[in-house]
Amino acid sequence: MAPAAGGKKSKKAIEGVNARLQLVMRSGKAALGYKTTLNTLRRTKSKLVIISSNCPPIRKSEIEYYAMLAKCQVHHYAGNNTDLGTACGKYFRVSMLSVTDPGDSDIAQITTDFA
Repeated sequence: MAPAAGGKKSKKAIEGVNARLQLVMRSGKAALGYKTTLNTLRRTKSKLVIISSNCPPIRKSEIEYYAMLAKCQVHHYAGNNTDLGTACGKYFRVSMLSVTDPGDSDIAQITTDFA
């Protein structure tokens, strides 16, 4: 019975992240993809980086390193790149995204709420 309760908690966490992500896509600014995320991190414009679960480990570690240098938060999204693209409201896969302007959303607090 305990594993089912854990599954519900993670599902609620994913739904919370998805809702905040949709609000960012509507009212804020986000850069989708590896190259644009890298560019925003180099310019230190990024507030938060979200990485999908099936992103290659070498890319994941590179982005985490740049985020550490830019003093930016990193959130590991529980779903794969197809789920992340759907959560952004796009019809393509998104391996990672960088939130530059959260808009009306409080997405910067997802690392404390759902970690």
